[in-house]
Amino acid sequence: MRRVLTACFLLVCAGLVAAQTPGSAPPAPPDVAEPPADAVKSGSGLASKVVAAGTGGEKPTPTDVVTVHYTGWTPDGQMFDSSHVRGTPSMFSLNRVMIGWRECVQLMVVGETRRCWVPETLAYNGQPGRPRGMVVFDIQLIDTRRAPNVAPPDVAAPPDDARRTASGLAYKVLKPGTGTRRPPPFGRVTVHYTGWTTDGKMFDSSVAKGMPVTLSLDNVIRGWTEGLQLMVEGERTRFWIPQNLAYQGKPGAPRGMLVFDVDLIRIE
Repeated sequence: MRRVLTACFLLVCAGLVAAQTPGSAPPAPPDVAEPPADAVKSGSGLASKVVAAGTGGEKPTPTDVVTVHYTGWTPDGQMFDSSHVRGTPSMFSLNRVMIGWRECVQLMVVGETRRCWVPETLAYNGQPGRPRGMVVFDIQLIDTRRAPNVAPPDVAAPPDDARRTASGLAYKVLKPGTGTRRPPPFGRVTVHYTGWTTDGKMFDSSVAKGMPVTLSLDNVIRGWTEGLQLMVEGERTRFWIPQNLAYQGKPGAPRGMLVFDVDLIRIE
């Protein structure tokens, strides 16, 4: 929350640069050379097929930020890029990636894995140092969220279905968690977050920087210390934090009530 981190969006700039545990990429699929008969082709020339069905219902929009696992091959089966090799999923803003990749991901729902045959005109388009011709991707859509510079519709005030604590903190669970543990008052957590003022202005975001942040609950604003102790791992929650639980009118800090979307990735 207080750190400055660099962001890098794969497929447009360089690969993700976080410290990562190496893994192994899946082998090239048997139909990597060309789309099979059951692949669906779009007017742009993209071909795709569902490899594993998803569980969600929402599809990403062109400006969404998505979290994915993926591997890319050339038609002769040579792997040229893979988040699996880096050992962690990658996060991209869809308006920063190749046209064919963006089109393919927008066909997907969360939890789905899709194979996409991307023609050169929708891929690297002859860029030096990039694979030429058609490329093939297996993409697993893990998560999607709105771009951090797009404020939520209820940013001005907590909605009626938000819960409130005795301190004045209001919160609403946006995505249920997968864990059962809650952070202790002095615990360390890894999170993704975006913060807005009530007029919809984003003032800080780990999502925009492209990397989660690890922090101690005793070294953040009081509203965060209280709010994160209500969460479990895997949960996404929106918090409306009054000024007395936020920056308390300190010079140079955002004033008034602040709104945060927080993903509790991991309790360290």
